[in-house]
Amino acid sequence: MMGKSHLVISTGVTLSAMQLAGIHITVPAVAVAVLSSLLPDIDEPNSLLVRKAVPAMLLRTLQLALIAAAIFLYFADIAPYPWNIVQALLVGSVAFLPGRRLRKLVMLLIAVGLIAFGSAYDPWNAIAGSILVIAAVVPHRGLTHTLYGLAGWTALLYMAGKGMEGGELLWVAGGLSYGLHLLADSLTQRGITPLPPLPFKLRLKLMSTGTKKGGAVEGTCVALTLALVVFVFMISR
Repeated sequence: MMGKSHLVISTGVTLSAMQLAGIHITVPAVAVAVLSSLLPDIDEPNSLLVRKAVPAMLLRTLQLALIAAAIFLYFADIAPYPWNIVQALLVGSVAFLPGRRLRKLVMLLIAVGLIAFGSAYDPWNAIAGSILVIAAVVPHRGLTHTLYGLAGWTALLYMAGKGMEGGELLWVAGGLSYGLHLLADSLTQRGITPLPPLPFKLRLKLMSTGTKKGGAVEGTCVALTLALVVFVFMISR
């Protein structure tokens, strides 16, 4: 399912459910619901969340910086001939990696920075860095599309919300939105494997992302979500 559909469906249903349950909806809860609606796809370099966090302009800048570094290494006499050529070729070749691999490289660099330097300011930076490392190395619809990923994210939000004003219910918004993303992906032909290494797949085979039928199913789900939001927040109040 497309990222925009996940954003609307998971966030809309989550906030509607919280409203119906009488749970006070705060700005942090909305932000967590939005983030959690896209978070499972952090293991896909071309997903909506990763493309927004690592935009094409940043990739172009990185490529130019790598090419400039390769030229510098060639002419700077840091290493004797022919090792200066080897250094330049190794660094320069990274600039021509496909966009997917470059985004994963950026994610790894950010993760290393958070783990190495960010933890001195906030221990949660190390946790965020560790999550990015996992997301950069696991395949799409791997660990982040399991009940383990859901439980881990919900637990992190529960611990992070302690002592924060209005933060005691962040785990509800985040856990529900994350879970709805997984449920939406179970509608596809590929489905999800919720409890690896158990081979059980949750796969309803109602659609394939990017197809005409898939677009129709996504459109229907989005329309139903918007109808629910209108009913809960406008008509029933």
